[in-house]
Amino acid sequence: MALIEARDVEIGFGGPPILSGVNVDIEAGEIFAILGGSGCGKSTLLRHLIGLQAPQAGTIRVQGEDPAVARQDAPPFGVMFQSGALFGSLTLTQNVALPLEEWSTLDADSIATVAAARLALVGLDGFENHLPAEISGGMKKRAGIARALALEPDILFLDEPSAGLDPVTSVELDELLLKLNANLGVTIVLVTHELDSLFKIAKRCVMLDRDAAGAIASGDPRALRDDSTDHRVHRFFNRQSSGAAPA
Repeated sequence: MALIEARDVEIGFGGPPILSGVNVDIEAGEIFAILGGSGCGKSTLLRHLIGLQAPQAGTIRVQGEDPAVARQDAPPFGVMFQSGALFGSLTLTQNVALPLEEWSTLDADSIATVAAARLALVGLDGFENHLPAEISGGMKKRAGIARALALEPDILFLDEPSAGLDPVTSVELDELLLKLNANLGVTIVLVTHELDSLFKIAKRCVMLDRDAAGAIASGDPRALRDDSTDHRVHRFFNRQSSGAAPA
């Protein structure tokens, strides 16, 4: 059984489905990407995988359970939303401490110690008492990852982790994700359209398409780039406009 399974998933909000017939298998320990053009439903699919929304049809299972049920106890996954989604009035330590305060039985001193350790894990030791407004965009992303790691989850869901970052900071974040995957064994599922990051860290991916209202390709992103005969996939992976002639 795959760690995460989606079977014949249909997603919509009362009108025509945004996505239909989506099938995804994500294995334990891998880095898996959800990609596609703007408005194709990448973040929407992510929200369904973590149980924030239920599909109109089909099933989603995370470690064999409906993700909404899994979230009722200490969830087996952590989430970093776009831009980090930190609380601006709280320090980084206080932000990271929130899941521990909600789900653990640790006392305040122990929570602060664990929060500091998670910040150190992502390279933010020394910034524990800073507010989000006092750090850079890349550091905010790292702090969001530290909070997602607070409960030592088996799975990290990351929504556009490299978006808005300069090339150097983006590479450093990619290296951090590879390190976390290798050292902690954590499974990483990320939404992205950043091809450089995709080719560097993802082992497999699923590509969504807005016009098709579903998935049009899956597999190793390097193989899709080099070998796909679907012109939509070829254009995406080779940065070609829709008006370009297929190679």
